[in-house]
Amino acid sequence: MRRWSLASRIVSGTLIIVLGALVLLSILVAAFTRYEVTERLDNSLQEVAERLEFVISELDRTGQDANTPGGQIAQLPGVNRRTLAYQIATADGRLEVGSQNAPEVLFVPRLAAGFYDIPLFRVYVAASASGHHYILVGEPTFHRNEAVRRAILISILPMVIFFPAIWVLVRWRVRRAMRPLTSLQHEIRSRGGSNLAPVPPLDLPEELVSIHSAVNLLLERLKMALSTERAFAANAAHELRNPVGALLAQVQILRNFLVGSDYEERATTIMQQARRIGRTMEKLLQLSRATSGIALTGGMFDLVPVVRFLAEELGREKDRTIALSGLSHVMIRGDMDATGILFRNLFENAVLHGSSDQPVRVIITQNHGVLIYNDCEPLTVDVLRDMEKPFVRGKTDAEGSGLGMAIARQISRQLHAEMTVNSPIPGTARGVLVTVRLPMDEIKENV
Repeated sequence: MRRWSLASRIVSGTLIIVLGALVLLSILVAAFTRYEVTERLDNSLQEVAERLEFVISELDRTGQDANTPGGQIAQLPGVNRRTLAYQIATADGRLEVGSQNAPEVLFVPRLAAGFYDIPLFRVYVAASASGHHYILVGEPTFHRNEAVRRAILISILPMVIFFPAIWVLVRWRVRRAMRPLTSLQHEIRSRGGSNLAPVPPLDLPEELVSIHSAVNLLLERLKMALSTERAFAANAAHELRNPVGALLAQVQILRNFLVGSDYEERATTIMQQARRIGRTMEKLLQLSRATSGIALTGGMFDLVPVVRFLAEELGREKDRTIALSGLSHVMIRGDMDATGILFRNLFENAVLHGSSDQPVRVIITQNHGVLIYNDCEPLTVDVLRDMEKPFVRGKTDAEGSGLGMAIARQISRQLHAEMTVNSPIPGTARGVLVTVRLPMDEIKENV
């Protein structure tokens, strides 16, 4: 499923609404501006026509007759293509006076009071007070359109200019409003099997308070379920360890009595299975401790003596050589017992599944790493992928419960260590290399 961002949807939705409102507002403002500008310009034409009444009075005083040539041109200074043009005509349609930028014929052929739109002019026609003449005032169409465009641009341009600012402000406000959700997300993400503490009170809006309460209720239920599961595993392993130990002792005694008989092999099988049950109980106890988060507590301690002790003990127990080299002191922070469980399981895996004629090599490096080498056939991709799952074992006849790598992975996460498994060993065609990189606080001199 494709992922989407709530903040992005809110920002985009808000901006679409704001942009749509601005577009609609711009259209309305443009229409209103066009209407107002047109009305003002028409009023100007009427005012000019009223002021030309003195010319009509002069014409009436001189008493021009039909035989007097008309079409006189009034030469006005500063006239250009934007200047208003006017004409004065008699009632029968004869042109008497016109401005120098007016056409040689009447603006409109039929004289009647009102406004007219012709190809090049917007014309206003008014009758004189005496009724003997008509005044025609024309405004160049391009000038009127230019004035309307400028007025509309002045009205709309601020909206267009401020839209990026609106986008920035909306995005900033939405991101700020989403901070409580981000805080809640971080708190929930930090919870896990080793940390099921309730989410502390946060400054959340009302819409998230119910989610906060539901998450805390879920964490409480998970905590109870995991606690019950861990307690069952730990108690079962602990309660079974003593009976299994007693059973193993009795089977060993019985086997001694059956040496050389037909039942010796069966007694040996029972003894091996009892030992296997004991090892499984021990691993279950370790897994219970690992999942309880024991590695999250503790102080500073030197890792090298712990690793050396485990290598020597396991070497004597399994009659195998574990060669240790590298740094002599590595100070880390964590629980010493949990760290011991981690490397005990890794060493056991290396010893049980490695070649018996080759030693297991452990190197503590300068770059915060503990490298564990063992020689064996290379592992397949499927085995590498599933080997850290509980109770999953590869194709091997060696003893084991399938819990060692799961326990090691759980503790390494709690120690904030990086654990990787490579097979074959880089540069070779065989073996397994397990690398544990620990966050070290201090490193001292090499061996």
